[in-house]
Amino acid sequence: MPEPIEILVDADACPVKDEVFRVAARHGVKTYVVSNSFMMLPKDPMIERVVVGSGLDVADDWIAERARRGVIVITADIPLAHRAVKAGADVIAPNGRAYTESTIGAALATRNLMAELREAGAVTGGPRPFSKSDRSAFLQALDLSIVRLRRAGFSAVPG
Repeated sequence: MPEPIEILVDADACPVKDEVFRVAARHGVKTYVVSNSFMMLPKDPMIERVVVGSGLDVADDWIAERARRGVIVITADIPLAHRAVKAGADVIAPNGRAYTESTIGAALATRNLMAELREAGAVTGGPRPFSKSDRSAFLQALDLSIVRLRRAGFSAVPG
């Protein structure tokens, strides 16, 4: 029996949770919504709420420990994305950017450089606002990731 595809959502600041739920429902994929506090979710047996303890990186650790081939991690957190990619998971940012072995190193280096520049006072702005095109790119990336995993032999519905 093939392993099921799972989606792990780093949910505390995720702007695409509803989109994840729609795509996951269409494909019959179990989704874990991981956060540091309670949040309202649709009543659906394929969506599971995971509330972890408070503290730095507790949600990230929960997700990283379960990342593997066949798992899709949704996060804007570059260090978490790096850990998940290294574990073999597919990783997608809310803007639709897919992180892979070949792209995560540059993303991590850029993130670290920007953090250093902010600490030095050279950069004061943050990321650009989330847009409709980001949402559209995310939907396309998530759908594509699920289709690729199914073609690789993973099952859409837990066995």
